[in-house]
Amino acid sequence: MRIPLVLGLLVTLAFSSRSAVAGRPNVLVILADDLGYSDLGCYGGEIATPHLDSLAAGGLRFTQAYNTARCWPSRAALLTGYYAQQVRRDALPTVPGGTQQQRPAWARLLPDHLKPHGYRCYHSGKWHVDGPVLAGGFDRSLDMRNQGNFFSARGNSIDDRPVKIPEDESGYYATIATADHAIECLRDHALQHPDRPFFSYVAFIAPHFPLHALPEDIARYQDRYRDGWEELRDARHTRQKLAGLLPPGLSALEREVGPPYHYPDALVKLGEGEVNRPLPWSELTPLQRDFQAMKMAIHAAMVDRMDQEMGRILTQLRSMQAFDNTLILFASDNGASAEMMVRDGGHDPAVPPGSAKSYLCLGPGFSSAANTPFRRHKTWVHEGGISTPFIVHWPAGIAARGELRHNPAHLVDVVPTVLDAAGIDRLREWDGQPIPPAPGHSLRPAFIRDGSVTRDCLWWLHEGNRAIRVGDWKLVAAKGKPWELYHLATDRAERHNLAAQYPDRARELEALWQAQTDEMAALSQAK
Repeated sequence: MRIPLVLGLLVTLAFSSRSAVAGRPNVLVILADDLGYSDLGCYGGEIATPHLDSLAAGGLRFTQAYNTARCWPSRAALLTGYYAQQVRRDALPTVPGGTQQQRPAWARLLPDHLKPHGYRCYHSGKWHVDGPVLAGGFDRSLDMRNQGNFFSARGNSIDDRPVKIPEDESGYYATIATADHAIECLRDHALQHPDRPFFSYVAFIAPHFPLHALPEDIARYQDRYRDGWEELRDARHTRQKLAGLLPPGLSALEREVGPPYHYPDALVKLGEGEVNRPLPWSELTPLQRDFQAMKMAIHAAMVDRMDQEMGRILTQLRSMQAFDNTLILFASDNGASAEMMVRDGGHDPAVPPGSAKSYLCLGPGFSSAANTPFRRHKTWVHEGGISTPFIVHWPAGIAARGELRHNPAHLVDVVPTVLDAAGIDRLREWDGQPIPPAPGHSLRPAFIRDGSVTRDCLWWLHEGNRAIRVGDWKLVAAKGKPWELYHLATDRAERHNLAAQYPDRARELEALWQAQTDEMAALSQAK
């Protein structure tokens, strides 16, 4: 929907004439879903992402930013400032947690901290947080609950009310609809609330499976990936090294590491072109090579379209003259996914790949390339599962342009960073009850000088996969496997396990991981 030129001019004048907006920054948080570390052009990828690349060129790229390895824990961490286990949104060995668990009353979301200071708060896209969206402090919401079909709005909600879908629904695509809603909220904000700052949380589902993309987007990548995942990893890693993103080192393809969950019936439904291991490209049949290259082309098309839609949101910010004083944060909820399954509406092998009745997943081969140069995938807490691109852009608040920040960061840092930028103290109590201290740190000092944000440790646990990072040392273990020790300053790709060489350090970090786990168990049970 387009607003008339005269009306657009009035919106711009009204918005830019209010001094209150200039006093506190607007905030735009954009979260991708299952995006690999190297999928963006500015992180070494070949996919066309000019708008994200432009934000990186005008701001900062963090090279050591982390998520939680999975979608719903990451969203809890991003919006609360706590590890998901602390707020019952992921499990601990002695405490249940996960998608069915409710946050403690004191675990407020970011809007509850912002709204007393005049912010209007908008949500567009995936939710995956417990409770209704508006109860979380948002003023408006598009809640995309239909995550199994990018071509239908069926099952979604607007402001927590189910949408009505026409029987002849057509022309819908979830990534475009997400941006449409975000833009609509911004336009309305400029008209109705020009004297107030805003927080817009845009949670794209792309490029999460099923691999669904518009035909014209797929066409741009149709033949791009026929050389295979080894060639793609090498090319991306070369660009990463030239950009100074990472120390030297590329993880080896782990031939026997497939999807985290085994669905043998899915392989039958998907046909002879599917393969559930990152075998050498040369060992695949011609049919398998064609099938895998086509899936990566659809994944790329989904990332490309997400960037296109982000461009429309950025254009809206500029038209409101809000771009310079909007703090923009971009991240992914986990690494690229090796999952392979068929669910929701099933998979029809007779339809064009990427269309509504197809159901494809990226799989471990090209997921390994998407996570270049790291090991493993979504759900694991090796670097491939937990490393996220993290772009920060704020012309009015960050003097640096196009610089790298090697300072470790985590999604739990988003809440304190936003509050610090806005000059707001986090809530100390809720309904008369004290709110416990949170583990996140404001990253604002790192906006000025790299390495200026220090912390005792970073901690992970998901489905038995566990890790802790102290300084440049990381202790990590897959479920049921022994601990591994890596020195990340020289080995981000986790190629050289130093546990046998430094047993005392490994034991020290293991004890700290357990102490952190015990503290989280106690906090998660606090009323």
